[in-house]
Amino acid sequence: MDEPLPKLPAATPAAQVEALELVLVERLCASADRTTAREVADRTWELVHDRPDDDPVKRRVVECHQALVELLTEE
Repeated sequence: MDEPLPKLPAATPAAQVEALELVLVERLCASADRTTAREVADRTWELVHDRPDDDPVKRRVVECHQALVELLTEE
């Protein structure tokens, strides 16, 4: 995660925050390995645990968690 965050497109502040959160979740999930998967899951869940299930960031975190579970169960 040494890359700078991308410039956010012009949008409402709420849309910009959501875009930034999605980038953060993508980068954390992409960088996870077997030794960091649980930490990534905890950090991303803290971001969205109290949001409604239809929240786009929460949906992406749930998808990420499914991938992290697969990563942890690989032999």
